[in-house]
Amino acid sequence: MEKFKQYLYPAIFVKDEAGEYQVIFPDLDIFTDGTNLTEAYLSAKELLRVYFSYVHKYEVDYNSPTKLDILSKRCKANETVLLVDAYVE
Repeated sequence: MEKFKQYLYPAIFVKDEAGEYQVIFPDLDIFTDGTNLTEAYLSAKELLRVYFSYVHKYEVDYNSPTKLDILSKRCKANETVLLVDAYVE
């Protein structure tokens, strides 16, 4: 039976003037983007999955997730914090 590990990290979704999104995982220092919120969210999930696949393969250290409310307090009007999850084998 295959075992999967779930990772859950907050990401900051920044909406620009064109309506596109940049996504930042401040705890992991990685980022991605999307032309709309759905695309940005799916891209963030894939990035997180790839990141933790790399972590497992090469036994790399990584930061723990910051609490959602702490990041939310730092956000500007065009920023939203969402939790993103990824499952890694």
